[in-house]
Amino acid sequence: MSIKKAIIPAAGLGTRFLPATKAMPKEMLPIVDRPTIEYIVEEAVDSGIEDIIIVTGKGKRAIEDHFDSAYELEENLLKKGKYDLLEKVQKSANVEIHYIRQKEPKGLGHAIWSARKFIGNEPFAVLLGDDIVQNKIPCLKQLISVYEDTRSSVIGVQQVSEDETNRYGIIDPLSNRDRLYEVNRFVEKPPLGTAPSNLAIIGRYILTPEIFSFLEEHNIGAGGEIQLTDAIEQLNKTQKVFAFEFIGKRYDVGEKLDFIKTTIDLALQRDDLREPLLQYMKQKENRNTPSI
Repeated sequence: MSIKKAIIPAAGLGTRFLPATKAMPKEMLPIVDRPTIEYIVEEAVDSGIEDIIIVTGKGKRAIEDHFDSAYELEENLLKKGKYDLLEKVQKSANVEIHYIRQKEPKGLGHAIWSARKFIGNEPFAVLLGDDIVQNKIPCLKQLISVYEDTRSSVIGVQQVSEDETNRYGIIDPLSNRDRLYEVNRFVEKPPLGTAPSNLAIIGRYILTPEIFSFLEEHNIGAGGEIQLTDAIEQLNKTQKVFAFEFIGKRYDVGEKLDFIKTTIDLALQRDDLREPLLQYMKQKENRNTPSI
């Protein structure tokens, strides 16, 4: 069975970005001129996903509005001949997206479990909004190819520095062949100095529906929440779960400094922004250089 459905959890409170996220969903914070979640949805569509369910929470209505049609705005852009902007606005509405609300913020595992009826008895993808990955072959598409070969759950991983391992789920690898790892165990946010490797789970998953039987138990893990990593660890004991070190440039937009860096990097990729931004940065550098 091919992967055609994806879950995008978007129910978090976004406390790292307060006060901006008091009234605006974290997922709608713009990177240059596109909300973060649009990059995630685009990756899913480019990977062959046909149906997306976004798990939202209180105060997330702006996400639904963004992916809906905006007739008055579109008519205004059409009359003014702003066809490039019109195309961008309409693109975000041409995706089959469904929504379900996570009534309580009980963690990522609970958010995934909330979408179980939408998924049914078929394998599915999960994309987290804190990670944007750029590559000619989309990150999720790489994982789907691995699933098609193995017919097993596969988790996207990348190497992180040793002092960052306590921020992620970490794999304990058994073997490695062409970036594909068999995994002994999955550990959620191990204390510094105890991580079994520096291979971190980076927000992209292909999971078999059996994961729901473990999420159903609602076991509380790190941070007092129901952790997806803990359910994957249980699943790995009954059926093989692989990890794949995907190829691509990953941007972490879950932290303020990294969010700013991402905005700068993606702006520098734009023909209309690159030169003026470089000039501005050069001027700032010169002004901040102490005189001799």
